[in-house]
Amino acid sequence: MSALWSVGAGLLLLLLWVRHRGLEAVLVHHRWVFVCLFLLPLSILFDIYYQLRAWAVWRLHSAPRQHAQRVRHIQEQVREWKKEGSKRYMCTGRPGWLTVSLRVGKYKKTHKNIMINLMDVLEVDSERQVVRVEPLVSMGQLTAYLNPMGWTIPVVPELDDLTVGGLIMGTGIESSSHIYGLFQHTCVAYELVLADGSLVRCSPTENSDLFYAVPWSCGTLGFLVAAEIKMIPAKKYVKIHYEPVRGLQKICEKFTEESKNKENSFVEGLMYSLDEAVIMTGVLTDEAEQSKINRIGNYYKPWFFKHVEKYLKADRTGVEYIPSRHYYHRHTRSIFWELQDIIPFGNNPVFRYLFGWMVPPKISLLKLTQGEAIRKLYEQHHVVQDMLVPMKSLEKSIQTFHVDLNVYPIWLCPFILPNNPGMVHPKGNEAELYVDIGAYGEPKSKQFEARASMRQMEKFVRSVHGFQMLYADCYMTREEFWDMFDGSLYHKLREQMNCKDAFPEVYDKICKAARH
Repeated sequence: MSALWSVGAGLLLLLLWVRHRGLEAVLVHHRWVFVCLFLLPLSILFDIYYQLRAWAVWRLHSAPRQHAQRVRHIQEQVREWKKEGSKRYMCTGRPGWLTVSLRVGKYKKTHKNIMINLMDVLEVDSERQVVRVEPLVSMGQLTAYLNPMGWTIPVVPELDDLTVGGLIMGTGIESSSHIYGLFQHTCVAYELVLADGSLVRCSPTENSDLFYAVPWSCGTLGFLVAAEIKMIPAKKYVKIHYEPVRGLQKICEKFTEESKNKENSFVEGLMYSLDEAVIMTGVLTDEAEQSKINRIGNYYKPWFFKHVEKYLKADRTGVEYIPSRHYYHRHTRSIFWELQDIIPFGNNPVFRYLFGWMVPPKISLLKLTQGEAIRKLYEQHHVVQDMLVPMKSLEKSIQTFHVDLNVYPIWLCPFILPNNPGMVHPKGNEAELYVDIGAYGEPKSKQFEARASMRQMEKFVRSVHGFQMLYADCYMTREEFWDMFDGSLYHKLREQMNCKDAFPEVYDKICKAARH
C-alpha cells in the first residue's frame, strides 16, 4: 500500500509541475518526461499486439488464403472511386503518423483513402530463394520470420519498423548495398492494383517498364499489394572489424577501398567530426570466438554508435562477433543517434538496465504526439537527411555537409547503383559506386537556416549527379526535382495507365514547395 501511495504522490507532483510549466512547454523542453512515462509503455503494447498477431497468422496459415480476398477488397474500393466520378486523387488509407518518414502527409485529409490491410509474409520459396510478402511487412518482422529458417534478405535496412512497401516506393539501403544495391535491386517482382482496378504483376521480364518505374514513385503509379524479394542463406554471426581513421582524405580513401572489396559482406562508416571516423567491415560467419561475441542488441548494452566511438577514443582497432540479427538492427535501439536528443540520459547504464527493454519509442507515436510547436522546432533546428552521391565525390560532399550543416555523427553507407531504367540511375552507361551520407540531428553551423541551407545542399547534390531520399524534407522546385531525377519512364507510364486523374505526381506528394 505504501508503494501505491508513493506512486500516487509522484504522479500528483508531476501533474502539478506540468500544470505550472504548461503542457506545451513540457512537451517541447522536457519531452523525455512524456516519452518515458507514456510513449515507451505504449510502444511495448504496440509491439506485443503485432507480435501476437504475426504468431496467430503463422499458426493458422491464414495469410495466403486471406491475401486474395484483401486484394479484391482494394480493387472494389478503386472501382467504387471510379463510379463516384474520379473526383479526387487516391492514396492509401494508412494514417500519416504510422509511417517512419518525419514528414506529415496532409494529403490524407483531401484524397480518397483506400484501405490496405496487408501486413503478412505470404510464402517462402526455398527452391527459387524468394520470399513473397505484403507491403506492410516490417524489417523486424521479416528477419524474425526468416532467420529461424536459415534465410535472410540481402539488404536489411536499419530500423525494425521500416516496411517493404515504404522501401520499394521510396528506397532503402544497408551496409551490404555495396554488393547488392538498394533495397529495390533485391526485388524480383511486384504486384499492384492500378488506377482502373486491375491487378498486375511486373518483373524484369513481365511488364518491365512498370517494374523499373515503381521504385521511388511513392505510390503514384498504383497500390503495391505484394512483392517478391531475393533470399540468401543466413549465418549466425557478423565478424566485424573496427578501424579508427583520422584525416578526411585518409577516411575517404579507406572507405572507398573497403567499399570496392567484394570480400566484405558489410561496409559502414561513422564520422564523429570532419577528420575523425571509424570504418567498419564485416563478414558473415557461423564460427565465433566466444570471448569476442557481443550481443549488441540486448537492451542493457550501450547504444551502437557510442560503442563504436570507444574505438576512436582509445585509438585502437578491434574485432567482434555480433549475432547477425543484432547486427541488422544495431541502430534501432537509439534510432541511429536521434534518441539522445529525446532522452538525453538514454545511454546511461542505470537507465539501460532498468528501462532499456522498453526502448526505442515508436517513431509513429513520436510523430502522433509531437504537436505543432515541436514540429516547427524540428523543422527549423533539426535535420534528417540522406543524400546519395557518387563515391568519387565523397570528400567534397563531406566538406559541404560540414559547412552547411555541421551535424555529427554522420553515417556513411556505400552502394552499387546499376544502370537500370527508372528515376534513379548513374549518369553513364555502367553501374557506379555511390555512398549514402546520412545527417541526423541538430545543425551546429552558425549560418544554418532550414530552407536556405537545404536548398544549397540540394543544389550541390544535383551538381554531382546525386539523389535525395524522398522520406525527408525536400525544398526543390519542380524543375529542380526533375533535373535530379529521371522522369522519362515515370511520366510515360502515368500517361499510358491513366494515373494523372488517380494519383498526384510524386513531386506534388513529397516536396514542400508543392505542399505549401
